[in-house]
Amino acid sequence: MRDSGSGILSMRGTSLVESREDIRRVWDRISALALDFIQNSGRLNGAVNQVLADTVGTELKLNAKPDLSKLGYSVEETTAFAKIVEERWRRWADKPAECDQRGKFTLHQMLDIALRWYIAYGEATGVISYMTPAERRVYGIETGVKVCMVTPTRLVRDTSEMEGMFAGVIHDTAGRPVAYRFLERQTGFEVKKNYPARDRDGRPRVIHAFDPVDAGDVRGISVIAPALRTYAHSERLEEVTLATAILQTVFAASLTSPNPSADAFEALESLPDELKAEVSGYLQARFDLAAENKLTIGNASQVNHLAPGEELKFHTASTPGAQYVPFKASLDRDMARAIGITYEAYSMDFTGATYSSVRMGNSSIWPVVLRRRERIAAPICQAIYENWLDEEIGEGRIAFRGGYPAFRANRAAVTWAEWRGPAKPSADDHKSARAQTERLQNGTSTLEVECAENGLDYRDVIQQRAAERKACLDAGLPDPFLRVAGGGPAKDDEAEPAPAKREKADA
Repeated sequence: MRDSGSGILSMRGTSLVESREDIRRVWDRISALALDFIQNSGRLNGAVNQVLADTVGTELKLNAKPDLSKLGYSVEETTAFAKIVEERWRRWADKPAECDQRGKFTLHQMLDIALRWYIAYGEATGVISYMTPAERRVYGIETGVKVCMVTPTRLVRDTSEMEGMFAGVIHDTAGRPVAYRFLERQTGFEVKKNYPARDRDGRPRVIHAFDPVDAGDVRGISVIAPALRTYAHSERLEEVTLATAILQTVFAASLTSPNPSADAFEALESLPDELKAEVSGYLQARFDLAAENKLTIGNASQVNHLAPGEELKFHTASTPGAQYVPFKASLDRDMARAIGITYEAYSMDFTGATYSSVRMGNSSIWPVVLRRRERIAAPICQAIYENWLDEEIGEGRIAFRGGYPAFRANRAAVTWAEWRGPAKPSADDHKSARAQTERLQNGTSTLEVECAENGLDYRDVIQQRAAERKACLDAGLPDPFLRVAGGGPAKDDEAEPAPAKREKADA
């Protein structure tokens, strides 16, 4: 690690500091810069929207996976229970009055807000509360579990060793978070209030999702923090290039003259009086001649005779130069990589893109999308889901064998779930569909896996296919899923009569 003669390494002012201490020290400044860039850049704001679209799409769909074998449930009964849970969850999550403490947003909108915070602040925070039956009657709602998303700027950055608090998070002796200190506004005053991380039964009460850098991290840092300097340079490059191009467009012509400058006139003062008079007379004659001529460039263009030695030149904008596009693309790639999207998605520049390059780009970035979904978005939904299902079973809206005591004793097994987002983007749908078909035919995949890859629930697909097949057969139409030799769908003259096919299917 010996430094070179250039001193590049020695010029870098570095120090060895704990990651959590470094984050606490620069959190305010980094968050302010990141938020400013996102709010005032169309490209960066669009990139954030792309992150939301890739990670959650329109929503993260609940795929309930309860383990009810110890409670005497059969496979069919477990599937039926999961189906009921998913349907009721979808209806609750789509009603702002039921899921949002403020009654403004659906759960999916609150998840979008959380992801925006994650990119700008490096973390997302919120509080899960419970409304009593009396409070519910005031608003005419059914459920008590409510979510209140709280901007991370309201989570204080105070540190107190006596309280075991670091950057607003209070820990026990084992290093586990037990409470969070938020800054609230009450009757016109700012008040600091502690919220327990979990209640007495272990249900999560505070949402705090972030991506740690080190094992001791307590708070997150903006996703685009490593690329802020690069983005500032990119923004400055665009501004200067645009200003230069405008300048070259406005001043499209220049008049070159051999007439002396101010320095030359000052030099004339040192000449003898006789010579000074002759030179001054000559220059005065040239100026008088130039004053009689007109030089107009506009709607009524007109150019008269120029003085001897003068030259009129017309210019075209030469900015940006040949090196601007590749250099700007390099800066954009740096930012796209930090955010976790492809360069094409960030810049919307598909020049030179091919099927192979787009496919490779999507394949390389897709694990980043899945990781962001599993580490940030899914834990937020899971914390809310656990509280919601606890109430649904506790208040009898969802029947459960053994009642609430049985659920409470097996809460972790019953609330187990997976969260599915949008499908992986494809550069060629036909080739992707053929690849899925081959994996199913050679037994290296399952219908559940392939449906999940497309953001679908295989049970919904099977149920819908069965309903469509039955509707076609009842109407006397050919079976839409019947395949003949060669792999294509059956033609009308090759299809069996509906009653015969129904009898064969039943058999």
